[in-house]
Amino acid sequence: VILLCFRRYLLTALTSCLFLNTVGLGAAVDSKPNILLFLADDLGIGDIGCYGNNTIRTPNIDHLAREGVKLTQHIAAAPLCTPSRAAFLTGRYPVRSGMASSNGYRTLQWNAGSGGLPPNETTFAKLLQQQGYTTGLIGKWHQGVNCESFNDHCHHPLNHGFDYFYGMPFTLLNNCQENKPPQLDVALQAKLWLYGQIIALAVLTLTVGKLTALISVRWKIIAWFTLVGSLFVISWYSSYGFVQYWNCILMRNHDITEQPMRLERTASLMLKEAVSFIKRNRQGPFLLFVSFLHVHTPLFTTKKFRGKSRHGLYGDNVEEMDWMVGKILDSLDKEGLKNHTFTYFASDHGGHLEAQDGSAQLGGWNGIYKGGKGMGGWEGGIRVPGVFRWPGVLPAGTVIDEPTSLMDIYPTLVHLAGGVLPQDRVIDGRNLMPLLQGRAQKSEHQFLFHYCGSYLHAVRWHQKDSGAIWKAHYVTPVFHPPGAGACYGKGICPCFGEGVTHHDPPLLFDLSRDPSEAKPLSADTEPLFDAVVRRIGRAIEEHRRTLTPVPEQLSLYNIMWKPWLQPCCGTFPFCWCDKEGDSTQSL
Repeated sequence: VILLCFRRYLLTALTSCLFLNTVGLGAAVDSKPNILLFLADDLGIGDIGCYGNNTIRTPNIDHLAREGVKLTQHIAAAPLCTPSRAAFLTGRYPVRSGMASSNGYRTLQWNAGSGGLPPNETTFAKLLQQQGYTTGLIGKWHQGVNCESFNDHCHHPLNHGFDYFYGMPFTLLNNCQENKPPQLDVALQAKLWLYGQIIALAVLTLTVGKLTALISVRWKIIAWFTLVGSLFVISWYSSYGFVQYWNCILMRNHDITEQPMRLERTASLMLKEAVSFIKRNRQGPFLLFVSFLHVHTPLFTTKKFRGKSRHGLYGDNVEEMDWMVGKILDSLDKEGLKNHTFTYFASDHGGHLEAQDGSAQLGGWNGIYKGGKGMGGWEGGIRVPGVFRWPGVLPAGTVIDEPTSLMDIYPTLVHLAGGVLPQDRVIDGRNLMPLLQGRAQKSEHQFLFHYCGSYLHAVRWHQKDSGAIWKAHYVTPVFHPPGAGACYGKGICPCFGEGVTHHDPPLLFDLSRDPSEAKPLSADTEPLFDAVVRRIGRAIEEHRRTLTPVPEQLSLYNIMWKPWLQPCCGTFPFCWCDKEGDSTQSL
């Protein structure tokens, strides 16, 4: 009897061990989920159905939200592409990495500039790569390419932790599409044309005066004016005259595949590459960052979607992007990866209110929130969609109304991958998993600092004990025309100079009561006004003590076009190629 009992005990123990090992193996697999990140370009928070839009059709993004968690206070660290994406990739305010500008140029302007995300910055892709992830980026980069030569690739995605890159190292512009008005440095180009015409008129006047003996001038002087004028025109036209060739290119890893890119097939190529990456790496774990070119101007939309929405070309472009999201999610399902993939959707900043073509609106809608793209303080420029899904881990149909940041993705992904955050630098993001899973009820953020370039415009204080979300504006843009809510006629609002208003004391709002920032508080209307302003002031002092001087990546020298840095698929300046051929067959 004793022997029989011992045999039964031994069999039970062995069975339990096998079960625990199996569970442990499953937990080990699930502890490193696949990661799929979607980041839209210039999408307004009011442009998709799950955030209240009932006229633009976004069924796939809406379905993602129903199956997961939706954030209602998801905040970009900057209101423009380059700095916002730098913060997203590094988990740090862009001012810490030198990706915040103190001049009027707040994003990278050329593939052939020398500025970009510094090589000493550690992206989440690099940390996940170290944890055994296969990492890929499909789509927009806009963090620079080269530093000192046309092929050093110091700022390239492959130098920042991505194993595979297919996409656009720059960003879409009107210049990328035929028959569109130029978008890059329009005001400067107009001045350069004017100066060129003045020089040409001066040369013509001198020549006619010499020939008619009305002006006593030596031919050498006329020749010198002609030479200087010619060099002047060539020096700037060699860059601005060929923007489509210099900036509108597609790359696969370090190789250029299209120069200039053919927009009519770009969406199909991006979709094909994303689906192919998932299929190649279905054994996982993988990180796939799908960085959409949608919905940035010129809003190139394929024939299948043109004219189908109720909001013109912009709505068409949003609906095409949503369709692409659906196709990529379908590929996850097809490979049986849905339940093993942490999926995220967001926009890099708010919609571009000033993007117009006559009476047609070409930019997004930011819902009830004031302002838009380029405005460092107002909610419309920085409050964006934030949707997460991980079936079985994140509770479906959850809405979280707590302040979070795009910078939070960095520590969240590192946590999921089992990595360790860098200890030699300040990381401003916070791990979102406790909040997303419902294990925490409050955001870890107490203060969020809202920059416009390198200028601090506003600060948000999440007073957790009272539930108030105070926001103090120290600088706001001057809208044009007055009261318009945007800077129409200027492209985007400025960060400094005559185009802004400084406030002392600051404009103060409680976003929990006034999310539209419609009624600023005062000492007369808010008993806590002085105390709140003092507390936020101390937070600013503490924050500034954590900043260290770094080289400015968006300095005038770094953002200017340098021919020796120009990516070229031929022999410079003969840069054109099409290596894609007929590779865009429908999926």
